[in-house]
Amino acid sequence: MNPKAYHVLFICTHNSARSIMAEGLLNGARRSDFVAHSAGSQPSGQVQPLALATMARMHLHTEGYRSKSWGEFAAADAPSMDFVFTVCDNAAGEVCPVWPGQPMTAHWGVPDPAALQGSEAERAQAYWDVATTLKRRIDLMLALPLASLDRLALQHEVRAIGSR
Repeated sequence: MNPKAYHVLFICTHNSARSIMAEGLLNGARRSDFVAHSAGSQPSGQVQPLALATMARMHLHTEGYRSKSWGEFAAADAPSMDFVFTVCDNAAGEVCPVWPGQPMTAHWGVPDPAALQGSEAERAQAYWDVATTLKRRIDLMLALPLASLDRLALQHEVRAIGSR
């Protein structure tokens, strides 16, 4: 792991679909300057199979993901986060732990594909739609000139990405 890498935490309530896919997408970009993590405020303990199937369809690794608590990343021995993004509306409204290092925060809310009732094809499409929205936002973040933006400008940019 690159010690100079930016650590990014994606948070969702259950850490079973959206935040897991975001973690996989950012790590799948294979950028040595970014390391993605995911967690939930109330982890379900399982990763949604359709989240993993969507990641496989996007040619991302699907091994090793687990639903975990955000408490793991607020602990003293956790990596210091540079960015923390909520990807669901419930997690955005919750009182988050105090993150060591005062990371940039933003809400990048997307619909919960696991909540969709419908055919297998409709559910798979919902996961795909969420994953492509997250990918677009991650690509926009990766394109930011991080070295040339001051903290206030960077905070503005990462928050604006959530509306795209």
